[in-house]
Amino acid sequence: MTLDATDRRILTVLQKQGRISNAELSERVNLSASACHRRVQRLEEEGYIRDYVALLDARRLGRPTTVFVEITLSGQADEVLEAFEREVKKIPDVLECHLMAGSADYLLKVVAEDTEDFARIHRSKLARLPGVQGMQSSFALRTVFKTTALPI
Repeated sequence: MTLDATDRRILTVLQKQGRISNAELSERVNLSASACHRRVQRLEEEGYIRDYVALLDARRLGRPTTVFVEITLSGQADEVLEAFEREVKKIPDVLECHLMAGSADYLLKVVAEDTEDFARIHRSKLARLPGVQGMQSSFALRTVFKTTALPI
């Protein structure tokens, strides 16, 4: 399926206001409520809309510290990569994990209470991941902007 302009308008609104009512969404994209509902269902079924979530405030939840961690593994064999990926998914402090091209093998986005909490996460969880040879951590001083909205 290809996306038309109406599908794109629906996706643009929904990724910024996931709890909008179908009636309000249909008004915003200039469709009848039933046609809008059918399109949203189709976008869900075809995988354009993956999920609906609540975005939480890390600071209010006591996790204001964001750390980006570059991980270098001891090797590039499939079994080393698979073991690392399987285990890193189990660490709730890790919000994102990306396989990289460049000097590091992986880039992690980690949240922590403070530097002491990150030191605990680093020592007790990250350093014990399979295949880890080295780590380089960078602390975010301030988030200039953050979005989950993809350009459509």
